Amino acid sequence: MPAKAPEKRRFHRISFDAQCELHCLDSVWSTEVLDISLKGVLVKRPDSWNVPLNHPCEVVVMLDDQETGIVMAVELRHIEEHRLGFKCQYIDLESATHLKRLVELNLGDQAVLDREFSHLIE
Repeated sequence: MPAKAPEKRRFHRISFDAQCELHCLDSVWSTEVLDISLKGVLVKRPDSWNVPLNHPCEVVVMLDDQETGIVMAVELRHIEEHRLGFKCQYIDLESATHLKRLVELNLGDQAVLDREFSHLIE
């Protein structure tokens, strides 16, 4: 059996079950977040998805109270049969604060969080 390739990911993915909206090409799709990190988001692929690879979009992740959310300007990086992967291009300070808190709560290790933030600003 071949050896598994070493993990190249610098950012921990956080499994996160939340509703989100994808805004692309003058359309809006409602879907679900599968996981999220400081560098991007993986979502369930909505029906009738027709956005090309590398296209800029915006994702709005709804938090528990439905009044706050994490808003990211993203780029579509991979398309699979049932999933879409987006890379974060920009996030505002308020959204970054919510995302940092979410990652912090799920990692439980301040040193890991600090390391991920240092990779983020490289």
